[in-house]
Amino acid sequence: MRVYLELVERVLARGVRKSNRTGVDTIATFAEFYRVDLSEGFPLLTTKKVNFNAMLWEVLWYLSGADHIRELQQHTKIWDAWADEHGNLETAYGRYWRRYPVPAKSSALGAEVFVDESHPHVHREADGSLSFDQVGWAIDELKHNPNSRRIVITAWHPANAAVSKLPPCHMTWVLNVQDGRLNCHLTQRSADLAIGVPFNLACYALLTQLIAQEVGLKLGELAHTLIDAHIYVNHIDGLKTQLMREPLPLPRLQIARLPAQVGKPIAQLRFEDFELVDYRHHEPIKFDVAV
Repeated sequence: MRVYLELVERVLARGVRKSNRTGVDTIATFAEFYRVDLSEGFPLLTTKKVNFNAMLWEVLWYLSGADHIRELQQHTKIWDAWADEHGNLETAYGRYWRRYPVPAKSSALGAEVFVDESHPHVHREADGSLSFDQVGWAIDELKHNPNSRRIVITAWHPANAAVSKLPPCHMTWVLNVQDGRLNCHLTQRSADLAIGVPFNLACYALLTQLIAQEVGLKLGELAHTLIDAHIYVNHIDGLKTQLMREPLPLPRLQIARLPAQVGKPIAQLRFEDFELVDYRHHEPIKFDVAV
């Protein structure tokens, strides 16, 4: 993953020191970008060990649409710091990916229109409100209208983000098909290079692969825009250690298929359906999380 190391080098060289809500300063740059060809291997960092299992549980949690971490806590503690004592979150990615709130008809202004209960990806919540399954809709669009330029999934709800303890960092992703290959562009408002970005990179590569497999497309590229790309000052030494290490060959990710060699629908995917093959890596590096 030479592109990741080059990104770290750029931020170390050009970054300016900034204070932030955590109390631990960062050095940061604006609007970084990189891209990887997913057909060349699964982009899990090899210059340190990345906890693939924790990342996979996190992705499956996103896809469940849960607005709490009670199931996730059984497998990883990575979201514990941001949940309340009951495991509930003020903002949950999967909640918006799979159950985005649909405004009431009475809130429409002028000629605005919203989906209603007749839409196949609209569901009624327990409180009677309607929600929209963005991921399910995106998969249907890829199957029936793959040249669409509108396949956008957002985790950003402005009225929630204004008051949430931790509004989404990786805010939006866009799926795009070129020459039979599925590409994904991720936009991230806040990007922690040492801890967050290796997980984010692997997470969206996995999502792109499982969706491509379900809809019958080849793997394309993952492109990643990082608006505030930052390194916490207590992570600098660990990242410099990584820069001295030579990247190893990328592993492969195998995802179970149905008997007809069709990708399993996301609703049927389980942890045991994923196998990371030939993951070789350097020694782990411990980075403290800034909460």
